[in-house]
Formats: sequence, C-alpha cells, structure tokens
Amino acid sequence: MRHTFCPTESLTARSICSARKDAVRRSYAHGFPYSRKLTAHRSCVNYLAFSRHDGRWLASAGDDFCVQLWDFSLEDVQRPSHTFTGPSGNVLALDFSATNQYLYSGGADNIILKYDVSTARELVGSSSSSFIGEYRDHDESVRALTCHPYEDEVFLSAGEDGKLVLHDGRAGSRMSAAQGTLQHTAEFTGVQHHPVMEHIFATSDVHGQVCLRDTRMAFGPSSKRSNNGIVRVYNTKLSRKATDYLSNPESSSVTFDRDGDKLAVTFLHYFPTIYALSDPHPLAICTGRNAPDGSPIPPSQRTYTNSCTMKSGAFGGPGMDEDDMYAAGSDDFRGYVWKVPPLISLQGLRNEITARDWYAREWPNIVAFAEGKWESRYVPFEIRTPLAQLNGHRSIVNSVAIHPFLLHIVTSGVERQVILHSPTPSSPVAHHLPPTPPTVRSLQPHDLEAQRTFLRALFGPHPTLHEDGEGSGNETEEETISLFDHILREEGEADVFMVRRWGEEDDRDSESEDETIIDVFDTSFSD
Repeated sequence: MRHTFCPTESLTARSICSARKDAVRRSYAHGFPYSRKLTAHRSCVNYLAFSRHDGRWLASAGDDFCVQLWDFSLEDVQRPSHTFTGPSGNVLALDFSATNQYLYSGGADNIILKYDVSTARELVGSSSSSFIGEYRDHDESVRALTCHPYEDEVFLSAGEDGKLVLHDGRAGSRMSAAQGTLQHTAEFTGVQHHPVMEHIFATSDVHGQVCLRDTRMAFGPSSKRSNNGIVRVYNTKLSRKATDYLSNPESSSVTFDRDGDKLAVTFLHYFPTIYALSDPHPLAICTGRNAPDGSPIPPSQRTYTNSCTMKSGAFGGPGMDEDDMYAAGSDDFRGYVWKVPPLISLQGLRNEITARDWYAREWPNIVAFAEGKWESRYVPFEIRTPLAQLNGHRSIVNSVAIHPFLLHIVTSGVERQVILHSPTPSSPVAHHLPPTPPTVRSLQPHDLEAQRTFLRALFGPHPTLHEDGEGSGNETEEETISLFDHILREEGEADVFMVRRWGEEDDRDSESEDETIIDVFDTSFSD
C-alpha cells in the first residue's frame, strides 16, 4: 500500500529537526567549560580518533608505544578498557576501518599495525592484546593513514619517504607492491579518504601542496596511471603586498567533513584553512584574534598559533545533520573550536583581487592566497571569533577529536593526559565533571633552571618517554613540558614569509599541477 506523503508531516519533521538543532546549540552556547583528565599514557599523546558512526571507541596513542581504547558505551569513562601493544616507536596516526572491525596504527618505526577491535568487545574489564597484522612498505616514518569508507581491508598510508601506499588485504586482490605504491618527490604529511566517494582522497606534503587524487589514476600498472592521480590542486601559497615573493607553508594535515563537501588544511606557521571540495581557492581561515565573547585578544596575550609539532584538526557536528564545527590544537596550550558558516555564505564573503589591482593598490595587513606572483589573489573570510577555547592543558595541544553524536570533544598533546571536554557537568558517559580552570599557563622566559630541565629531557634515553620508577610523574612531565617550552621560545610566533619562501623554481620538484577535473566534481554550492 503506497503511503501518501502529507505536507503536514514534512512540516512537523522540519520543526522537530529545527528544535533539536536549537537545543544542541544552546547546550554549547557557553563553550565546553567542564572537563576530566583521562590518564593511562606515560608520554605525549599524539593522535586521537573516535570509531566511525557510533563513536563507541576512542583510540589514543603517542610516544609510549601503545594504543589505548576508551569505551564510550560505559556510564562513566575514566580509564581505558583495552590496550593494544606492538609499536616500537612513537605512534603518529590512527584510523578505524569502515565497520570498526579493525584499528590501524602507524608511526616512527615505519610499520603499520592492524588490531582486531572485536577483542576489546569480547574481553570484560581492562585487558591487552597484540596486533594481528603488520605492513612494512615504508622506509621512513608513517605520518598518516586513512581507511576506505566501505571496505575494512583497504586503506591508504603516507610517509616521510615520499611513498603513498594503497593496501588491499581482501581475498583475491592481485595488486603488486609496486602497483600499490606512488612515489612522490617530497615527504607526505597527510592523507584522507573521501567519506563518500570511494576512489577519491586528499594528500598534503612538506612543500605545502594539497591535492585531490583518484586511486584509479594513482595506482595500478604504469600504463593506466595518469597525472600521479591528481584531479585537483588546491591554492595554498600566501601573498602579501609588503613582500615581493610568495610563501608556501607546510601543509601538515588534511581532513574532510562527514559529507566530504569541506576540506580543512592545517598549516605550519599559518592558520587552519577551509576549502570546498569543488573549489581550489580557500573560503575561510580560522584564527583566534578574538575571544569567544567577541572581545579582541590583547597583543600581549598568546592566542592560536602553530609553529611546531605535528597537529591534526577535526570537523564535527554532534547532534546535528552536518559538520558545522571545526576544532584544532594550538601552541598557546589550548584547543580551539570554530563555527563554520555554510559554504555558499563563505563563497560570497571571499574577496577576489585581480593581479592588476593587487599591484596597483595598497593592501595593508592583507594576506591573500595566490597560485603565482602574477595570478589573482584570493582573500578568504576570517573566522576570527572561535565558538570555544578548550582549556585544561599545560603545554601544546596536538590532536582534537569530536564525538559523532555526544556533546564531547577530546584533546591531547605534549602531556600524558587526554582531556574530555563537555558543555555540561554530566552526560551519558561522564558524571560529575569539574569546571575547567579558566586560566592557561604562561610560557615562561628562559632561565638557568629551565635550561637544566631542558637538557635533562633532551639527553635522556627517550626525550618524552619515562618508564615507571624513573622519578615522580610530576618531575618527568615537567621535563617534557620544559623541552617543548624551549622549542616554542626558539621557533614560536615565526613569520611564515620569513621561514617559508617560495620561488617559481620550487615547482620543478613538485608534481604536475594539471587540473584535470572529472565530472564528479562539477558540483554547485548548496546551503
């Protein structure tokens, strides 16, 4: 029997959806002022990832050579439910497979390990297990890995050896190691599968190049490869009138939103930048020039920067039908959350300046994006007021993850703890959360005692890892914090135009930037 759709039903559904969105937005209108420290690691926590769709598992990993699984189906998350062992170096990347059957890790030991998540489901209480598979295709550190959106046995990895590797563990796969490897001239820093289109993925490298690629063009026999798989090159070079050259900041990570309409790039010495999938020019940058209440940050106060360490951001929209938030860590010991306007709005807010106008007029305090010295300039909209600042850390924040549907954000970095942030003091998975201290530790000036602490950390057996019994937890963590304080004093607040100068000859070592766009990207903006 055919059901006749009634306009009243549509109106009711829209009203319910609108009411839900309003309730969610009211919940985090004042940010995420409550938190809890999740303690299990013995060193820096480099990467965080929630399991796909349900968000039951949070995976965390770092410099202590293990992966912790936290079960968000429990009533009050306080300790990990399972530990995966096996890495022999710092873990830099994690991802869950399409159905969350497997978890993959990669890092400084050049090896990718495969874990069976069902082990954690079956074992009650805190437990541990080792890996069930390993991949040794890289010659240097594995910087990023990303799983296929539909196939548990398929994933991509990117390394500092310039290799991009397609791993296909399905029965009957006939692709050889050579056919599954793309060799680049620069170190890869990021790779991300498109969440819907199974053949499409994005990459970033140390030269600042961000590309959209197609596995059908990037891998397989050489006779079937084309343009290194590139179907779009994004505009990532910076220009300002006072400087007669462009800058190409290192693009240190890339990530899509849940629908794959938006792409965010984390730049070293610059701001997180938002692109539309179908537009090579940036639409927005996320800064911290204002406090969440809209008041300007005084020049003497530190705010969002990214001048050292490897950072990764995340889109999210818990309780919503779209990802309208973006979050990232910062060198000022905070995490930041920005509300991202609709793409169609950002397109109208972006300013395009012809090359003639750029050179004919003065453009004070304007930093634009340009594909070359004599090309048009694009000034993306600046989201200068974050939705929230995530406090609670005492050093650099490197990784942020947003739960798929619960109003929780987790952050981690130089310290051993993962911090669970919440807009309310209690939730279905966390009870009696205390208020987060509103103040943040200042970066102390250099002194003799700081120098001694820095040297103890630098010349220890492992600069950031301290085995039990090597001293109190507070002392050893202070050494790690001092180490990164020293790095910040040396490298922090650097001018991207001073540290990353781009010349026309730089493109000779880069891949072809032929923008061969296939029909799937011929899309229009939608609200």
